[in-house]
Amino acid sequence: MNRLFLTAALISSATCIVAADKPGEPQADGAVVVAEIDGVKVTRAEFERSNPARLFQPRNTYFEAERKALDEYASEYLLEKQARKENLTVAQLLDLHVNSKIGKDPSDEALRVYYEGVDTNEPFETVKDKIIDSLRQRRIAKAKAAYMQSLRADAKVVMHLNAPRAEVSVKGTPVRGAKDPKVLIVEYADYECPYCQQIQPALDRLEADFKGKLALAYKDVPLPMHPHAAKAAEASHCAAAQGKYWEYHDVLSASKQLDLPQLKDHARGLNLNMAAFDKCLDSGEKSQIVKDYVTEATALGLQGTPSFFINGRFISGIQSYEKLREIVEEELGAPMERQKTASR
Repeated sequence: MNRLFLTAALISSATCIVAADKPGEPQADGAVVVAEIDGVKVTRAEFERSNPARLFQPRNTYFEAERKALDEYASEYLLEKQARKENLTVAQLLDLHVNSKIGKDPSDEALRVYYEGVDTNEPFETVKDKIIDSLRQRRIAKAKAAYMQSLRADAKVVMHLNAPRAEVSVKGTPVRGAKDPKVLIVEYADYECPYCQQIQPALDRLEADFKGKLALAYKDVPLPMHPHAAKAAEASHCAAAQGKYWEYHDVLSASKQLDLPQLKDHARGLNLNMAAFDKCLDSGEKSQIVKDYVTEATALGLQGTPSFFINGRFISGIQSYEKLREIVEEELGAPMERQKTASR
């Protein structure tokens, strides 16, 4: 994930954070006084309105840690339940269904091949046992993950933790997909970011698989270390002025050709009015749109690209299609009032 080097800025009027008393829970009483400054009482609601960006990311970090701990608890619960069912201890259960499945240790010949790829100056005989132990632990972890998946497939595990949500407006932002989506994905990205390029097929697949239910919005966050990203972002909005935003967006994402002459070639390939496009791009006419997105991303506390808000739930960095689909499916199963987290 690329790191943002963004100057701190006030949150834009287009974006606000949903307040929460606890991570993931709605604020119950905004009238509670949380501080007094020179005799002036400050309520929780006033504080949260003035510091939305400071609160959202810590709450989201807490939520992720809590969810991970709860997931581990569920796994432990299922292991103990299965162990009782088979009249075994948990250790015996794992020996039977996990440790016994990892097979024999690799031969010395295979280990030597592995050793050649290890960055070490120690002789093979010195590190041989460490290599075996490392490979064994990886196999055990893989076998345990498969076993846990089988236990979960036969059980019903539902997490009722509520994720903190940001209410991100997409007014004036390019959106494609369902007109009244049950799931809205807002992506903050950079056309020159390799991780953004890498995740694009997963997003395309989601759009196809959830057609009619999902919409995608794109907000530009060109990173300073990418010299072509800002102008590419401007070019996409110059294309939008002629009604070809998404066509141009898709060309940039697929071609990865972002030099200024190439940006103009893409416009020519889409049969845009080149005089209008060149004037728009060369004058920096759309640069403020891009700057506003960067300010917004900074205010939200985003630390890199790609970053996503799925119905307001924050997801950072490159994700697998399976992980994204899991979240989308969770949102489709959520109450409608929880799905309405973004306004156009």
